[in-house]
Parts: sequence; structure tokens; C-alpha cells
Amino acid sequence: MQALQSPSTPPAARSAAHRLKAVLDQLNTVIVGKAAAVQDCVACLLAGGHLLIEDVPGVGKTTLAHALSRAFGLRFSRVQFTADLMPGDLLGVSVYERGSESFVFHPGPVFAQVLLADEINRASPKTQSALLEAMEEKQVTVEGQTRALPSPFFVIATQNPHDQLGTFALPESQLDRFLMRISLGYPDRAAERDLLRGNDRRDMLDAQSEVLTPADLQELQRQVLAVHASDALLDYVQDLVAATRSGRWFLQGLSPRAAIAVVRAAKAQALLSGRDYVAPDDVQAILPQTVAHRLTPVDDAGRGAVEQVRAMIEAVPLS
Repeated sequence: MQALQSPSTPPAARSAAHRLKAVLDQLNTVIVGKAAAVQDCVACLLAGGHLLIEDVPGVGKTTLAHALSRAFGLRFSRVQFTADLMPGDLLGVSVYERGSESFVFHPGPVFAQVLLADEINRASPKTQSALLEAMEEKQVTVEGQTRALPSPFFVIATQNPHDQLGTFALPESQLDRFLMRISLGYPDRAAERDLLRGNDRRDMLDAQSEVLTPADLQELQRQVLAVHASDALLDYVQDLVAATRSGRWFLQGLSPRAAIAVVRAAKAQALLSGRDYVAPDDVQAILPQTVAHRLTPVDDAGRGAVEQVRAMIEAVPLS
């Protein structure tokens, strides 16, 4: 592959990486032993996407969402998704107020900068779909009126494993709105011992300070868009996308929207590494988290989607 960068790292990229390291360091004091997952979460936010965390209860999904919003000084809202949750409970409703003799709109919890949709797959498909417009358009339409959401707007949805009782599978159209899907998993023995010895996570959250401001975050998001992706790098991304469409690995391939998501996530990964250009390593690092939830392995693969993506990476050469 042709050269993808200049040898020197520009000051702006170094500065961004330094500021983001302070955020990561603070998050890793709360979410112990999960540095890679924490970095994926920050990369997803920098790329302007939304995050799906799929895991069993009690491994720190909600704590991570709280800690992230605290680190960036973002307005946080949490919705516990249940079978009886209605779209109006999420978006808001107009209520007649006798004093003004008019209907007054009362915004729902979706009007936040970080929305934690906790256990999203316990809600009905109708309520799940209420998030689609918000996630894609950064706006909602309630009672015929379109209302803009705050900026930045970041959805972190948690999802229980599908084999647990009372869950509804997310439709493909909604899965496609998530830039990344990650899993925290159980901590290793050393990290779990640290949790057992340490302070309560809620107390630690209360002690967290704002590391960067929302304005800082928006500036960093603009820097992500300016990260350079060379023609050679884009060739590599297209080779990977073409491999998903070959029928060898997956039943259906990635859409152009998914390919754009890969590039955006790789740019965020590059900025976190202090570079203003995307390298193949950035693409490989984020590819499973960015595309596995959009793909179904062929029946005879014998592997899950994440493992299949990793095997595909090994098979697609850098040209």
C-alpha cells in the first residue's frame, strides 16, 4: 500500500490526543480493566455515531454511560425501557394547561445530549422505532411538529442477550443506526478484585469532574471529519466491504452507509492515536465493532459475526 502519512505528527493532532487521554484516564478509573471498550465508546462519540452495548446485567454498562457524560460535561438522561413504555414517554407530550388555555409541550427524556436507553430490547418494537428519527436526523416529530434535539446528541443503548426472557430483537433498520456495538464482558480476576476492594461505583461517579466541555467535544468531532483518508486507504476499505458482499462470509454484504461508518470510526480511532491520517491498523481495530451487528454469517461458518469479521480481515490483503 502506498504511503498514508507524513512522518511528523501535527500539533493539533497531538493536542487532541493529549486531551482525550485525560478523558480515557478518568473513565478507566471507574470502568476497571476495560480500556479497549472504553476507547471504542469514546471513538464512537467522536465519530458522531451511537453506541449499542450488548451484555449481561451488572458489568458496568450504565456506569460507563454516566461516566462518559460526566467527563464531557454533557446533559444526561436515562430511560428504562420496559414492555409498557410508550413513544410519548420517550419523546414527550403536549398537556393542556388551564392557566394559559393552551397545550404546552413537555419534552421527554430524549431531549438530552447523552441518552441512555437502558435494556432497549425489553421495549416493544413500536417504542424502539420512536428512536429511529432521533438517531438518524437528530430531531423528533411529535404531534405533527418537528423539534430539534440538543447538540451533540449521543445515544447509548444497552441490550440484554436475546435468550433472556422478555426481550424483543432489534430490527435491522435500527441496528444499522448504531455506529458501533461493543460488549464489556466479565472483568478479569485482577480487575474484579480491584472492584471488590474499591469504593462504590456510584460514589466514584459523584467524584468525577468535567474534563472537557461540550464545545471541546464538538471541536474534536470537527477534527475527526478533517482526518485524512488516502485513496489507498479507501481502496482497502472498499476491498473489505466487497468481501462482505462476496457470499463467502456473510449472507448479505455491507451497505454504502455502513462503509461510510467504517471510515468515520477509523478517523476517530486515528485522532485518538494522535494522527491526522487514517492507517490500515485503525480500520482493522474498529471493523468488528462497527460492522458485525450489521452482518449475518453464512450458515456453515461455525463462528459468530465478530469472529467471522476478524477471519475476513486476515483474508483480505493490503494492496
